[in-house]
Amino acid sequence: MSGEILAINSGSSSLKFALFEAAHAETPMGLTLRCRGQFSGLGDQARLELGAGFDEAADEACTAALRNVPPLLGHPGALARLLEWIEANPALGDLRAVGHRVVHGGSRYREPLRLDQANLSQLEALVSLAPLHQPHGLAPVRALAGLRPTLPQIACFDTAFHATQPTVAQTFPLPRRFRERGVIRYGFHGLSFDYVSRALTEQVLPSYRQAMPSGRVIIAHLGNGASLCALRDGRSVAATTGFTALEGLMMGTRSGSLDPGLVLHLILQENLPAAALQRMLYQESGLLGVSGISGDMRELLASRAPEAAEAIELYVYRIVREIGSLAAALGGLDHLVFTAGIGEHAAPVRAAVAKGCEWLGARLDAAANAAHATDIAAADSGLGLWVIPTDEERMIAWYTAAALPLRPDSQGRQTK
Repeated sequence: MSGEILAINSGSSSLKFALFEAAHAETPMGLTLRCRGQFSGLGDQARLELGAGFDEAADEACTAALRNVPPLLGHPGALARLLEWIEANPALGDLRAVGHRVVHGGSRYREPLRLDQANLSQLEALVSLAPLHQPHGLAPVRALAGLRPTLPQIACFDTAFHATQPTVAQTFPLPRRFRERGVIRYGFHGLSFDYVSRALTEQVLPSYRQAMPSGRVIIAHLGNGASLCALRDGRSVAATTGFTALEGLMMGTRSGSLDPGLVLHLILQENLPAAALQRMLYQESGLLGVSGISGDMRELLASRAPEAAEAIELYVYRIVREIGSLAAALGGLDHLVFTAGIGEHAAPVRAAVAKGCEWLGARLDAAANAAHATDIAAADSGLGLWVIPTDEERMIAWYTAAALPLRPDSQGRQTK
């Protein structure tokens, strides 16, 4: 057995994890999943949800110990508990490495990176560019370095996927000196876009025997954070997010794109301090701000309040407008793919977006959409419409495996 790779996707109060065999795979889809789960409510009302791969009957003692989560368990405690479970489970091999989702790699890091003290400090300097994500992606790295100092840790960057964009798509119309300082459009949700693009071309289209072209694709990652990515032949050519993950679509609590003059007005005329403005744009705007009810799409769809309907309408409007912009960048569109929490589960949102894209040839199969089918396009649709669950942890594990040095297996063959 070649060992295991642990993929970590950490949030402010959550810790998603997935364990994969470390053996070489040509594509992420070829990795063998051992198990996956999620700690949520960390630091407050911690709980553990066990997903695929857990067989409590096969190893009742180990799984029961993992399940025993104290309410105030924090991220370091969750990581320690997870490591102890992996190492105590006789069905698993040795843990080879841990891969982390790190949102921002800046202009320097565009490939998976083996972490050490020096480059970790450089990544921490990017916190201001992704204040909701960067600290939470890096905190487990520090914690694991203390728990298992010799265990290799690999950073996998959301921004790296968008490094293929042409210069014109990355450039802001500012004085040139700022580009030289790294002020460019980076793009985010790259691990999700990477996985979904591969799943579309390697699994979905062959399974559905699609004859239509597949070169021009827009993927809609619609979750609490949201963005669109335009891909040509699987490579990012444009995205709605830019220098930070605040730009682009209206999100759960983030405003998305605003007139820069409005931001200046809030500072100069409304006397809003920088810290308060940052908090408002990241945590008090979006669906929450417009509705005054919630940033959770499920609550808004269930609400009869007119403010909820107005927030949903604006959310869809912004998505449809940005799809038009990205379709122009692509010179047309072959497929529109929905993914992430809202994209995968909110059928009314998908229906409204598809309605707004009828000018592109989109025709929705209402019954398939209501059933959350993979293929939700009507027979006469000129545009492929798909629902594909994302799997960022699988991408993290695959990139981590690729970054590991080869080592001989029991037969002397070189393996990961």
